[in-house]
This record gives sequence, structure tokens and C-alpha cells, in this order.
Amino acid sequence: MQQHGRYLDLTTDYGFKHVFGMELHKDILISFLNELFKGKKVITDLVYNKNEHVGDTLKLGSVIFDLTCTTDDGSQFIIEVQRSEQDKFKERTIYYASKLISDQAPKGKRHEWGYVITEVYVIAIMDNFHFSDTKDYLHDICLCNRQTGEIFYDRLGFIYIELPNFNKTSEQLTSVLEKWLFVLKNMVKLNKLPNFLDDPIFQKLFQIAEYSNLSKREKAMYDVSLKRKWDEYSLLTSATNRGIRQGLQQGLQQGLQQGLQQGLQRGLQQGRLETLKENAQNMLALGLDLEIISKSVGLSIDEIKKLCN
Repeated sequence: MQQHGRYLDLTTDYGFKHVFGMELHKDILISFLNELFKGKKVITDLVYNKNEHVGDTLKLGSVIFDLTCTTDDGSQFIIEVQRSEQDKFKERTIYYASKLISDQAPKGKRHEWGYVITEVYVIAIMDNFHFSDTKDYLHDICLCNRQTGEIFYDRLGFIYIELPNFNKTSEQLTSVLEKWLFVLKNMVKLNKLPNFLDDPIFQKLFQIAEYSNLSKREKAMYDVSLKRKWDEYSLLTSATNRGIRQGLQQGLQQGLQQGLQQGLQRGLQQGRLETLKENAQNMLALGLDLEIISKSVGLSIDEIKKLCN
């Protein structure tokens, strides 16, 4: 029997959808998005789009959940959680955004359209997956002038959240956004609503995310989602461990081979030097001139003189 925490894991497929993807409590998603935009954009309402986004192939099946919504000002959002590393991840998010833009063109009447494009944003929350080599946990990306840094187009944006890089404790949180990220990463480990989250929106979130409040059917769906995450994590850990073991074995084999080669080379060099010294000593015993001995054995006159001592 699976052991559950008191609250849902928000980085699972079902956990994320149950909290952020339901019309009944869309105020939770609105609150999160407004904190993410830090006043650059204010959302007062949104509707969830009925259709799922195109591109659900077998390779893209590891995407936990694509949530597409449209806000009250017509802006479109794709919010997804990505559990494991994926090839062409940047390209895939760019394709998704481009698809939302191209779908805005009226079919058959593009010449009458006038390219009136609403804002499009992709928000990717990454769990056990690194977006870059930096230690930053938040990446706000837009089109800009490469030379001056001036924003070229601000109605297409990508926000990537690296939860593995967010390691702040409750005492270190300095903003409401950081509280949200703390909840996303740590809610499943908590057994009660912390005092620093004693706010109506977080109170509602914790109530909705309490496992005991789910119906029997909802619990079953969450259990499947949670098992899927654990299985993926187990596969990732096994692959990582295999990679480490293989790396150690290859390194050991290479080290042994290099050691043998270096030892053999040093042995050959030492043997050759001893032979030259022996020949030089024999020539000295015969009374040959030092310069002649030097040219014969390839040793300097100083080295030959040392052999005389």
C-alpha cells in the first residue's frame, strides 16, 4: 500500500492539475501568475481552454501536464510541469508558443487579418530537471536586441522555473513568489499549513491539496500519477548510478592501461640508459677519449665523467 503525505505532490500530473487546472478555484492559478509577473502584467480573470495542445507524441509523453488558458485581456498561457530531462526541450517550448501564435490567423482570410497577435507565454516548471548550467532558479526569457539588450518584442515570453535550484528554507523567503516556489517544491513534505503561509490563497490551496479530502476516484487517479513519478525517478536514479559505475570502470581501465604504458616506457628508457652507461664504462676502461665515447653512446661528457666517480 502506498504511503502518502498529508498533502498532494504538486509536481505530479494529477496534483498539479487538481490544484491549478480547475475552474472552481482558478483564483489560485491567477494568484501564482500575478506573482510570477511581478506587476509587469496583472491578470484578473482567465478561462481554461478545452482542447489540449497539439504535439502529444510518444516522445513528448513524459510531459506531466500541459495547461492552456486565456486571460481576460486575451493573453494565452501554456503552463507545464516537466519531471525529467528531455532532448530539444527549448525547441519544444518554442514550437508550442509558435503554434498558439499561428493558430490566431483566420483560416482562408489571412490577407484580411492584419497580424493582430495576442500575447503568448510559456511557463515551464522543472522538477528533477535542469534548464541551464547556472544556479538560477528563475529564467525570464524574451526577444531582445543581442547588442544592446533592448527588448525587441515583449508579447512573447518564456519563464522557466528550476525547482532543483530553489533551496531556500522558510526563514530565507523574501517574497510571495518565493513562498509559491517553496510550496511547489515542499508541500508534499509538510504536515500542516506553516505560519508564514497563513494567507487566504494558501489556506485554500492547502485545503484543496489535502489527500484526505479527495474522493475515492480522485485518490486512485492521484495514486497512479504518484507511482508514475516514482517510477520515472527510479529509472533516472538507476540510469545515473549505471552511468557512474560505467564511468568508474572505464576510468579504472583507462588508468590501468595508461599506467602500464607509462611503466613500460619508463622501464624501456631506464633499461636503455643503463645499457648506455655500461657501454660508456667499458670504453672508459679501454682508455678511449671522452669525446669519442660521447658520440658513440649519446651521453654528454659530463655524464660520462660522473661514471668515472
